[in-house]
Amino acid sequence: MKTLYFECSMGAAGDMVMAALIELHENPNDFLHKLNAVGIPGVTVSAESHEKCGIVGTRVIVRVNGQEEGSHDHHEHDHSHDHSHEHSHDHNHAHDHSHEHTHDHNHAHDHSHERTHSHGGAHSHNSYRDIEHKIGHLNISDSVKENVLAVYKLIADAESKVHGTTIDQIHFHEVGEMDAIADIVGVCMLMEELAPDVVKASPINVGSGHVKCSHGILPVPAPATALILQGVPIYGDKTKGELCTPTGAALIKHFTDEFGSLPMMRVSKIGYGMGTKNFEKANCVRTFLGDGSGD
Repeated sequence: MKTLYFECSMGAAGDMVMAALIELHENPNDFLHKLNAVGIPGVTVSAESHEKCGIVGTRVIVRVNGQEEGSHDHHEHDHSHDHSHEHSHDHNHAHDHSHEHTHDHNHAHDHSHERTHSHGGAHSHNSYRDIEHKIGHLNISDSVKENVLAVYKLIADAESKVHGTTIDQIHFHEVGEMDAIADIVGVCMLMEELAPDVVKASPINVGSGHVKCSHGILPVPAPATALILQGVPIYGDKTKGELCTPTGAALIKHFTDEFGSLPMMRVSKIGYGMGTKNFEKANCVRTFLGDGSGD
């Protein structure tokens, strides 16, 4: 039984999850070419080798109109965070976990995420229906489209509850959202191509402390992330910053069948998806792919 396991001991951000899955792919360059051809407006995705604590893995870089979003610190973290933004949590994937996030939905998974929670300013915003429309016109399979919309719905529902409104009234920061869409579409495409029979994941480390956003200072996990992770085993450690972004949380929750420790499996491939920030622990999402029949 083809089994995929996500190790989220340093949280999860969209770009980090995508990078960890790219390392499992037979031909990463072909995949990136395919992702860049699906038609996400103004977006280009690339990957580079990146080292954390002496371990070499892959970092995904999402550029919107030629600009790396945010560079968001954090974990890249994701995007979504803002999401809603009303926020825009810009998700930046840096997964910097440091997030201090700037919730810019960026992928840096810096857990610092990037994100600058920026929410705003002079940038244009998209409604949830605008996002649905954009996704509907992408050159992706119907199954990938369904998964992308399901992940986005998890984020939008959480953001609307946090802000006390409906998903139709939420507005997403456009640049951050394109960044988030790239992460979500990339992960959904990779899941279709890798086609695991079962997906398992570790409990998710959400980090600790607080993150800054345009509305003020929020506790970790950020409110939207906490809502998305209801029903999922989570914990915090001494790492200061937002280790799990809304995008990362929604992707892991949507695709995971079961949470727990690494199952008995014959591992054939291991992937490391790196964030941009540096911590005492290697800032990465690790994936294992193999035969989980237990024989």
